[in-house]
Amino acid sequence: MSSSLDQLKATGTTVVCDSGDFATIDKYKPQDATTNPSLILAASKKEEYAKLIDAAVQYGKKQGKDLDDQVDATLDRLLVEFGKEILQIVPGKVSTEVDARFSFDKDASLSKARHIIELYESIGISRERVLIKLASTWEGIKAAEILQKEGINCNLTLMFSLVQAIAAAEAGAYLISPFVGRILDWYKAAMKKEFKPEEDPGVKSVGTIFNYYKKFGYKTIVMGASFRNVGEITELAGCDYLTISPNLLEELYNSKDEVPQKLHSDDASKLDIEKKSYLNDEALFRFDFNEEQMAVEKLREGISKFAADAVTLKGILKEKIQKA
Repeated sequence: MSSSLDQLKATGTTVVCDSGDFATIDKYKPQDATTNPSLILAASKKEEYAKLIDAAVQYGKKQGKDLDDQVDATLDRLLVEFGKEILQIVPGKVSTEVDARFSFDKDASLSKARHIIELYESIGISRERVLIKLASTWEGIKAAEILQKEGINCNLTLMFSLVQAIAAAEAGAYLISPFVGRILDWYKAAMKKEFKPEEDPGVKSVGTIFNYYKKFGYKTIVMGASFRNVGEITELAGCDYLTISPNLLEELYNSKDEVPQKLHSDDASKLDIEKKSYLNDEALFRFDFNEEQMAVEKLREGISKFAADAVTLKGILKEKIQKA
């Protein structure tokens, strides 16, 4: 019997490694890798990544006289340095995140996304190998709509609802990252109960989005993210992509448990699903999204956490710039 990880790949699911720690990525042979400020912050504290930080600091110090500008430039470069290293390991794409503080600023998101792509291209990495991660706010989705038309592929993250997923698909996003574990966290706290994998509200949310996309022929890739346990992952076998942390990849790698396909594109065509549209209706998007308490709370929390970790990382880089 092959490993559970190989069985998962055999269901048609593309496995992605959710990590900034590229030293661990190669073992699991993922197609792509995703990062975020929290993952980069964790990795940056390890000695083996000091050379990447040093390279970013040297670059940042040359970008303007203002210290804050130098710190911003250093952080952007550090994200790209990590991405460059990851792309030497994975054959596909790496996701690099726009600062979460721009989650409600379309123009700032566009500017930062274009700058990140320019940095990648300046070191010989084509935009085809990069996904720009944007929060699934109205502004983030509209920024993605523009970027996609410029040939910059986007990964809409911090997604907790079908409302966000529909708007993202209509915007032509290359990929979405609906979160599983964080939805489970909310329901466990709200309902004071445990959930079996097949009853997991996060799993059900991704399944609903997957079926909606397949029913109506959207090409946007569905990539389940933010897993708390292996059961959540195996319940989504057959999903387009799944981005999985190294510790859960290790469990799958060492397991021989059977992983049958649970999601089937063909089954979706038979489902009775209502089609909705938010294409040019910001008010309806905001109202429908606001009706989902879990999604509102988890989006706010996720943006705040990513922004706080980016600030912490900037503080580390600021000290290094001042000492360099």
